[in-house]
Parts: sequence; C-alpha cells; structure tokens
Amino acid sequence: MVTDKKQDGQARKEYLFDKPENVKRLLWSLYGCLIGLILIDLFIPKHPFFPWEEYPSFYAAYGFVSCVLLVLAAKYILRKMVKRREDYYDR
Repeated sequence: MVTDKKQDGQARKEYLFDKPENVKRLLWSLYGCLIGLILIDLFIPKHPFFPWEEYPSFYAAYGFVSCVLLVLAAKYILRKMVKRREDYYDR
C-alpha cells in the first residue's frame, strides 16, 4: 500500500513497511508460522532411511547449515576463481 503525504510542502510516498508496527506484525506472523511448522513436524509420521532423519526439525537444520556453507564457499572460494582485476575491461 502506497500513500502520498505532504511533508514540508513536498509529496512523499509512504510504503507499507515504513511504519515500525507493520514490521513488527510481519515478524510476529513469521515467528508464529515457524513455531506452527515446528509443532506440526513433531506429529507427522516419518519414514526415514537413515537414523538421523528421525530427529525433530532435521531437515530445517540441514537446510540452514547447507545455506550457510554455500554462502561461505561463494565468498571465500568461488570469489577468488571468478573475480577479475579492476582494470580487466579497460585493457
């Protein structure tokens, strides 16, 4: 939602997340969804192939750790392979 407001004689657009209470509502909604999904995960029967798949929220932790490792690999390993000197296109 975008609304126009006058401030010092000039029109200024105000967006939905400019208000801190809207940001707090969004965060609390996301936290509620997270807690709900974790509680649902406790009651869904699983058919694991490996024993560690039986742990509650295993896939959430696995996904988080994998994401962090991908970011670190991109930052410290892949960047050195792809990065070019600053004057690369000037030559």
